[in-house]
Amino acid sequence: MTAPKRHSVKYIAKTAVFRQNKRAWYSLIIFTVLFVLSLAAELIANDRPLAVYYDDEWYFPIFKSYTEQTFGGDFPTETDYKDPFILQNIKQNGNLWFTLIPYSFNTVDYQLDKPTPSAPDKEHWLGTDDEGRDILARILYGIRLSVIFAFALTAASSVIGIAVGALQGYLGGKTDIIIQRLLEIWESLPQLFILIIIASIFEPDFWTLLVIMLFFGWPALVSVVRAEFLRVRNFEFVKAARALGVSDFRIMFRHILPNALVASITFIPFILSESIVALTALDFLGLGLSHEYPSLGDLVRQGKDNLQAPWIGISIFVVLSSLLTMLIFIGEGIRDVFDPRRNH
Repeated sequence: MTAPKRHSVKYIAKTAVFRQNKRAWYSLIIFTVLFVLSLAAELIANDRPLAVYYDDEWYFPIFKSYTEQTFGGDFPTETDYKDPFILQNIKQNGNLWFTLIPYSFNTVDYQLDKPTPSAPDKEHWLGTDDEGRDILARILYGIRLSVIFAFALTAASSVIGIAVGALQGYLGGKTDIIIQRLLEIWESLPQLFILIIIASIFEPDFWTLLVIMLFFGWPALVSVVRAEFLRVRNFEFVKAARALGVSDFRIMFRHILPNALVASITFIPFILSESIVALTALDFLGLGLSHEYPSLGDLVRQGKDNLQAPWIGISIFVVLSSLLTMLIFIGEGIRDVFDPRRNH
């Protein structure tokens, strides 16, 4: 059997093992669908129309901004497509088509005829928050923000953690002891107090907060990779590679690292869920992203502050608990794939 065929058979076998775990398989499908929908959030929830047909011409406000004068208005400012005069003018001379949810995450509905936060109705399926913004739109954009942030943080922290753990485990001796002591000091730093100090100096944006959390998140995989390198570095194939003059770098990342990655990959979904929880908690405490971002943590805070509006708390509880549960189930499925007892 050729090498490509062996790899194909091995891949199919691992996929079959993953699919045997029904919770993991269906969680992966649902999570993927939700994430893809959130990536297309502008096409689902937007206060700009998908398309406008006006005076025998087509316009696509979702991709380009147009002034009021384009649609018969008086001012050279960006068009407000909820303005009754603009709406009437467009419909008299053409038509327009809004997205499924005609509100973006930061759109305030000034047409509400009841106090905010308003209960769910046919206009706002999950109601509005205390500023009159559509909760469903904020959840959709918030899922995208949280998952992308978690993916970026997990990827960056995994790369650093794996590199440090590999260096520590392969070299051993004094290098291992020194890095281990430095890690203990680093992990003992009061993360919350440091974040409070940073948040008091300036308001973090997406990238600033990512870098700050990366400072404390990268040790997550160090111990796992270190243990695997300490175990494998004295195996016969490693000794043979050294005897043949193979460089340490090649031995570490070509021969030992694939073994360490098996253990590391099973932890990644759990690190993802921890990253989502961390971002949500910081936003809830007011130490995370500014109010310009569609934060799930901000909805948690609003649910706490508006107990008279239970739809806010229930909505965000269902979303967060579902996201985290699906990631845990996916992690269990990945663990099954790399379990040697299931791959005999």
